[in-house]
Amino acid sequence: MSAGLCSRRSFMWGMAGCAIVQWGGGMHALAQAKLDGSSVADTIQGLKPGQYLWSPAIAPAGPVLLIVNLTVQRANVYRNGVLIGVSTVSSGKKGHETPTGIFTVLQKHIDHKSNIYDSAPMPYMQRLTWTGIALHAGHLPGYPASHGCVRMPLAFAKLLYSSTKLGMTVVVTDSDSTPRIAPTPDLLQSVAANTAAVEGKGFWTPEKAPKGPVSFVLSGADKRLIVLRNGVIIGSSPIEITGQVQQTAAYTLSTIDAQGPHWMQLPLPGQSWKGNREMLPEERSRVIVPEEFRHSINDLLAPGVTLVVTADSLRASETGENLTVLDAVN
Repeated sequence: MSAGLCSRRSFMWGMAGCAIVQWGGGMHALAQAKLDGSSVADTIQGLKPGQYLWSPAIAPAGPVLLIVNLTVQRANVYRNGVLIGVSTVSSGKKGHETPTGIFTVLQKHIDHKSNIYDSAPMPYMQRLTWTGIALHAGHLPGYPASHGCVRMPLAFAKLLYSSTKLGMTVVVTDSDSTPRIAPTPDLLQSVAANTAAVEGKGFWTPEKAPKGPVSFVLSGADKRLIVLRNGVIIGSSPIEITGQVQQTAAYTLSTIDAQGPHWMQLPLPGQSWKGNREMLPEERSRVIVPEEFRHSINDLLAPGVTLVVTADSLRASETGENLTVLDAVN
């Protein structure tokens, strides 16, 4: 462990909150908007048809998972188990309902035309079934209106397309809630895994994912630190926090030297500043992690590790409404 990495009991993080956001409306608009207030959950709940959030820098590497929630007409994108994007969608209308289940992306085509519905355009198509179900850009009226496909804002569909590979897992659910963190290999147990990580005494099981990108998520509401590696929750611990988590932020670990770790704030869509913003020592000292857990996570610290801090709870019910599963091009 590097000398000066942190004080005897205090960890290396200040207070802030999750990341987010870039908004797009309709098939053509592309605009950024600030995250108003500290609550990412409130921002997600308030998305209007055609709007979306996109913040990939908070988890730049790791397995990607998409969960489409038919009940709330939203799609959540996770990378390394961390929520990096949310979009409003329009799924299948009555008589052409989008099937629920677990799917994989079978085919990708930027300029696809439907071979079922009069060559209708399906930009940035990602096929889920060979019988007519896919993800693609399209009109978003604010309610289910497609012939079974999942329509997304054009800008979001393009961003998602560039972030995925063939074989990516897609879940379509009609359940009431969507996880705030979603460990990819534990997909079918993601709600249970989420609950276990947010509640209880904590755990440390690094053997579940021996290697891969690392992300830390800190919830002010839960007073909890969660560690993910390669999309798997490998650790969770209660923490002590001085003061309140009041605003949203994300950080990347740039270097570690004799002075300790240097956490640089990531500018999120809607945010900008000149130069670098480094987390101050007094900010880091506000979070106290149990000694044994702190020693364990210190071994994971390396340049490129990311930290998300949120004022919101990480409980699944906080972002929408539990988790069911997609089997699916229009």
